[in-house]
Amino acid sequence: MSITKHVNPHVMKVSPYQPGRPIEEVARELGLEPDSIIKLASNESPLGPSPKAVRAMKKACSEMHRYPDGGAFYLRKRISEHYGFPPDYFIFGCGSNELIEFIGHSFLYNGVSAVMSERAFVIYKIICGMFGAEAVEVPMKGLTHDLKAMLKAIRADTRVVFICNPNNPTGTMVKDKDVRKFMAEVPDDVLVVFDEAYAEICYKKMPDTLSYVREKRNVIVLRSFSKAYGLAGLRVGYGIAKPEIIQLLEKPRQPFNVNSMAQIAAAAALDDQGFVRRSRRLYKKGAQQITDACLEMGLEFEPPVANFMLIKVGNGFEVFNELQKKGVIVRPMAPYKLPEWIRISIGTEPENARFISALKTIVS
Repeated sequence: MSITKHVNPHVMKVSPYQPGRPIEEVARELGLEPDSIIKLASNESPLGPSPKAVRAMKKACSEMHRYPDGGAFYLRKRISEHYGFPPDYFIFGCGSNELIEFIGHSFLYNGVSAVMSERAFVIYKIICGMFGAEAVEVPMKGLTHDLKAMLKAIRADTRVVFICNPNNPTGTMVKDKDVRKFMAEVPDDVLVVFDEAYAEICYKKMPDTLSYVREKRNVIVLRSFSKAYGLAGLRVGYGIAKPEIIQLLEKPRQPFNVNSMAQIAAAAALDDQGFVRRSRRLYKKGAQQITDACLEMGLEFEPPVANFMLIKVGNGFEVFNELQKKGVIVRPMAPYKLPEWIRISIGTEPENARFISALKTIVS
């Protein structure tokens, strides 16, 4: 007898998230040497991890037989100093993804809804499905969140609004004036989630969402150490909100959810703002390198604001496959209803040049 009939029906309906393909997997499949492959698919740091974080991790290796600090005291203290909020305004997760799951546990269930953009981070929809809540997907204005339409989509049963900014995967950003208009009208009993994983490496002016935390509005700002600090492999993210919201999200958090090495590396990385500035300069320069090439090839693209961008190439999945054969991993966008597009992470100058060269041979 199959055990599937006993599985939570909400979970049975969920399609698992598909991440960017690992280098080793593509090497095995295509018979390529792993060292010959470049991965520009998962918005990872091409500079590696923060050097200060690496030094702190090496120093801490001999202590890894101990359980982590469940309250993340030292990381909490350090990040409190960094942002100027009291320590009880923060919650930590195994990546900011886990915090989205905490939001699901706390606010989403059968009979309620969450509002999100149609082509925003797919995890929002997955989390809604897991908890039996309705995901209300609002069409974009071009490839950007339409906050006016999202405001109109809020219903009496809406508990959460997700705003991914800059948006993954489209690479677009909503401006401060639009956020202010939205926040002036959003119902006070709705939790507004500003998912800002790319905030530190965004080279355009970000909306001042932390001002709503200071005002003790019902918002939470999610950020990550994966992008700006190059710690994606450690999985550590955090949320900033008034203590009432933090206390609610702490209820479903499991003990020791952020490992010791992640806490140590994250605390050290906060002191490495020079690394963040260097990363931002690299992305801005790389964005120009790739956009110049797209203009030369006559390809439509979405002007980037962080470390990734969308390029319209025709048959996105076919181009994705052909690039893989040439040892370049990108992301096809068909799962986001953008079958003609690929998403490219901005790499080092040589990596960008190799991608451009490979793309030219394919699209020509």
